[in-house]
Amino acid sequence: MNTLHARLLFMVLTSLTCLAQLAAQADRVPVHDPPWTAPAREAARSNPLANQSGAAAGGQKVFLQRCSTCHGDDGCGTTRGPNLAAADVQRQPDGALFWKVSSGNTHGGMPAFSFLPPAQRWQLVLHLRTLAGAPGKP
Repeated sequence: MNTLHARLLFMVLTSLTCLAQLAAQADRVPVHDPPWTAPAREAARSNPLANQSGAAAGGQKVFLQRCSTCHGDDGCGTTRGPNLAAADVQRQPDGALFWKVSSGNTHGGMPAFSFLPPAQRWQLVLHLRTLAGAPGKP
């Protein structure tokens, strides 16, 4: 075997090895993000503003300032953020929603709003609850 053939064979084998490694890595890469689930302790938290009239209106103001860019003014979602009136969001306990608003999900594109006072974050959660009952919402 001459040098040219040896080099060509080496390049083909190297390429096949690289392709095999890439294929093996592709099998290990998850297709979706893992579920974004609040820790049980956080999910169990109760909303301290649950029985305060007007708290959801305060949450709507914060929502329009901070959240509507991605989730739409009505919360029904855009190409940048999911529908917050959807059943899978509305089934989550208040504590889980508070944790998600507070912690964010950088992998999924949700910023953390921990810089907002806790009362405003709880108001946001109350506003999210109003989205499910609005006309035309799922």
